[in-house]
Amino acid sequence: MSASAGTGVFVLSLMSIPICYLFNSLIYSNSAEAFFFAGCTTVVILVVSGHFMLKRKAPVDPLFYVYAAYASFSVVNLIIGLEQDNIVDGFVTFYLKVADPHINTAHGHMISYWDGCVHYLMYLLMIAAITWGDSYRAIGLYWVGSFLMRAIVYILGNAVGKYGTHVGPLFLLHMLYILLSVWACFRIFSQPSSRDVQLTNIPAAERRSLLRRPQDLLFIIYLIPAFAFCVFRGLIVLDCSSRWCQDYARQFEPYLKDPSAYPKVQMLVSMLYSGPYYIMALYGLVVPGCEWMPDLTLVHSGALAQAQFSHIGASLHTRTPFSYRVPADSQPFFLLVNLLYAAVPQALCYRCRSRPAFFIRPTLDKKTE
Repeated sequence: MSASAGTGVFVLSLMSIPICYLFNSLIYSNSAEAFFFAGCTTVVILVVSGHFMLKRKAPVDPLFYVYAAYASFSVVNLIIGLEQDNIVDGFVTFYLKVADPHINTAHGHMISYWDGCVHYLMYLLMIAAITWGDSYRAIGLYWVGSFLMRAIVYILGNAVGKYGTHVGPLFLLHMLYILLSVWACFRIFSQPSSRDVQLTNIPAAERRSLLRRPQDLLFIIYLIPAFAFCVFRGLIVLDCSSRWCQDYARQFEPYLKDPSAYPKVQMLVSMLYSGPYYIMALYGLVVPGCEWMPDLTLVHSGALAQAQFSHIGASLHTRTPFSYRVPADSQPFFLLVNLLYAAVPQALCYRCRSRPAFFIRPTLDKKTE
């Protein structure tokens, strides 16, 4: 076939849709022979299709095959989210009945949508980059941040809270996915940086003082209240007795008190991760030559985007008990604050990646050291 390897992965990932429907139908037919035949047929179809689609030039990077498998899993996760919302039916009914109860929570529900949409797009972009021989480190680092935030909150959230005693075999399978993903994270970090060519003469405009860089000054003005906000929400989930904490939780974000423990873990992880990041970002925007700044903003923006998507969605979703949902009259303020908290780090990441000269030390300085 003339289709590229990336196109082949895209087609194979879409095959997850009929496969899920077929397995769901056969399981409910109570026919072991039919189920075995369907499984064998599916494997044969996938192997043959993959052979013909990749036979022209199979990529040698093992991450290609990891992302190819993850792309199929992402489609399944999207189906799970859609069936939980009764948008589709008859695709993963059998799985939802035997799955760990964590997936039926509002937080798990939003993770399904994030994996099925955002991560799926990331996998396709990384597969395309590998196929064309381009660098995938930037999009890979964004995925690393998103994955780490998702994995930490999911694992710790499963271990505590009201669902802590329901850890089953499917959770152990999820741990295998975590281990493979950790290996992928290390491999992404080992990729060469896109800033291979060092600047020997950085323009003077990129070395101006902070007062002459109004855009960076605005980012610094944002970082200070953002740091206070992430600490403030961390104190709320730690049951701070301050009246401000209690009033905010009751009026604007009652989901922070949800007994599922996911919001509590989410806010604690955000406080311990985002808090130090904001301090480092302040330093990186003031002092020139902090070469770690572009990569750090990529990882953090991916982590915060995933965290805020799950938190905002779970705070408003009908699977969250009514008493823990955001009150209707508080939703405009809640959305404004949380969307701004999620969007500005994306803009900061874009600034650092699109104009990195301020964060690069001249080669002469390095030789002097």
